[in-house]
Amino acid sequence: MIEVENLTKHYGQHVALDGITFSVGHGEVVGFLGPNGAGKSTTMRILTTFLAATSGSVHIGGKCVFEQPNQVRNLIGYMPENNPLPIDLRVRDYLGFRAQLKHLSKSIARKRVDEVAKQCGISDVANRYIGQLSRGYRQRVGMADALLANPELIILDEPTSGLDPNQTRSVRSLIRKLAGKHTILISSHILSEIEMTCDRVIILHEGKLLASGEMNKLISKSHLAVVTEIRASLIDVKNWASELALENSEFIEQKNGYVRCKFSGTKNNDLREEIFATVNERGWELRELSQHTPSLEDLFVSLTNGKEGNR
Repeated sequence: MIEVENLTKHYGQHVALDGITFSVGHGEVVGFLGPNGAGKSTTMRILTTFLAATSGSVHIGGKCVFEQPNQVRNLIGYMPENNPLPIDLRVRDYLGFRAQLKHLSKSIARKRVDEVAKQCGISDVANRYIGQLSRGYRQRVGMADALLANPELIILDEPTSGLDPNQTRSVRSLIRKLAGKHTILISSHILSEIEMTCDRVIILHEGKLLASGEMNKLISKSHLAVVTEIRASLIDVKNWASELALENSEFIEQKNGYVRCKFSGTKNNDLREEIFATVNERGWELRELSQHTPSLEDLFVSLTNGKEGNR
């Protein structure tokens, strides 16, 4: 459904995208991730024909984004993060207006407005002015707009931003129901939502592609982490941990005299027995010792080194 090859975007001397290549198949739900300034928004603006690229090629449903923009727009439903909604229109009137812009006939438009209002949980506010709605409801109106023309590709930028837990669960359920019938690309900073919603992820950092593939396979390549809480001085624990020569270690000093430690980089080496033996030898108290399987957040942090971009 999406074919991106050697996509590059320059803003003067600044390189926002540096020759990225990826693809998204029909019916897939894919998470599009990266720190602030990684190039996600630039990529989505190019995919949705709002922004020209410096070089490279992008095809949506076999149509060239640069040479056939109008045909590409007919394939896409897009919800930007800060969705500009007219506050002086009622929800139903706004969706009807948007249906006209999407060239839907009057009969189909009426039917689709009712359908997407029900899908997105806004039927009860359909006759209210958008300016009277909470941020969560406005997000749902934006999603309903994206679904109106029953597009092949749905691009959602931070779709659960501002939603309460129940609303978030509802949106997640809706996205999963749309999978298969639609191709969905989701950009979000809420990694737990991506992990529960998507099958594949694409990760950008500083305009470059770091990873692309099935989420479970990518996560399985990450290192395990061992978490422990030890009653000892922070300096003693750090000195002992340095002997393990691990690449990534985190220490949090607790008020009750315990130090919470997280050791990463232990893919093929279970440190729990060694930690237990060392604690006994040194007379420290041990309150927790557990091994954590990697998560999407662990994968994300390990790939981006926890560094935020400046774009």
